[in-house]
Amino acid sequence: MNSSILNTKEFEEHYSATLSDYVTAIAWSPDGTTLAATSAAGEVVLWQNGSLTTLQTGNGESVDCVAFSQDGQFLAVGGQDGRVKIWREDELIVTLENSPAWVDKLTWSPNSHLLALGLGRYVQVWDADTREIVVTLNFDSSSVFGIDWRCDGQYLAVGGYQGVKVWNCQDWSDDPYILHIPSASLAIAWSPDGKFLAAGNLDQTLVVMAWNNPEPWVMRGFPGKIRQLAWSEPITEKGAPLLASCSMDGIVVWEKQADDAVGWEARVLTNHVDIIHAIAFAPKSFLLASAGADGWICLWEEASQVIQILTGVLSGFSCLAWHPQGQLLAAGAESGELVVWSGTGCGV
Repeated sequence: MNSSILNTKEFEEHYSATLSDYVTAIAWSPDGTTLAATSAAGEVVLWQNGSLTTLQTGNGESVDCVAFSQDGQFLAVGGQDGRVKIWREDELIVTLENSPAWVDKLTWSPNSHLLALGLGRYVQVWDADTREIVVTLNFDSSSVFGIDWRCDGQYLAVGGYQGVKVWNCQDWSDDPYILHIPSASLAIAWSPDGKFLAAGNLDQTLVVMAWNNPEPWVMRGFPGKIRQLAWSEPITEKGAPLLASCSMDGIVVWEKQADDAVGWEARVLTNHVDIIHAIAFAPKSFLLASAGADGWICLWEEASQVIQILTGVLSGFSCLAWHPQGQLLAAGAESGELVVWSGTGCGV
């Protein structure tokens, strides 16, 4: 579809800047006052009050992941050099040395200052309050491809070859629950209500498990590996959130049916003409955004039909993130652009 077909102006460009290389990751602070971005050149920048501040200049080694703690007090980044750097506001307070491991996955607990980070075949959990390592978890089967905490912070899910392992954070010494998958789980995500765990896999399958139910649903027929998953915050009339999955240039949105035997019904969203790198639901909404290597961000009303296409970068989009209140949408591009759009009438 040509973007000129769509004349709606739900979102308009609010800010843009350019980093020196591929934008690898972006994240909003929980209060929405700060946007952090990292690049393949090693830059770490903050966008606040309409201006860009540099926390770290490029050193030629990629920074690949960025995350704020649940209260916004800490900002963590990790990357190619194995270092995890943690700032409190604009002060670098600690650097965790993990060389030669390449840290490309890290995530904060939703209710504490525990940071989980992938180190090859291990996940390390670090406490920002005590500045000590809490536990090192052995995934064993492969490098870690995905990490996600459940909404209550009680369980930590880790994905890789042969499936997903879920540790009980109240007793790290307990054996993990294992969701066996006969390939590698590349993308894993708990639903916002904590009731479901989804795994997108290298063998072109999607597995969704209702927690404490040993019989997961398995969805097949994707054109390639599943790159990313996104859950909606609100639930449908059937009582469960929507689940979006992207593979190649297509998106499949899954809606749980009332009858468990029926499982999840799918609708396919097609508009992109190149690989989709990122998808995300707007907070408290079924509005879905998708960012592609075609240089388009598509906005899908009710996760169903395109209402707007955002463009304006020299290459493809690499990542996107919704503002916590949903009035801003940020995205990074392969050519280094960092763009923020505002929803009309949001008063930003």
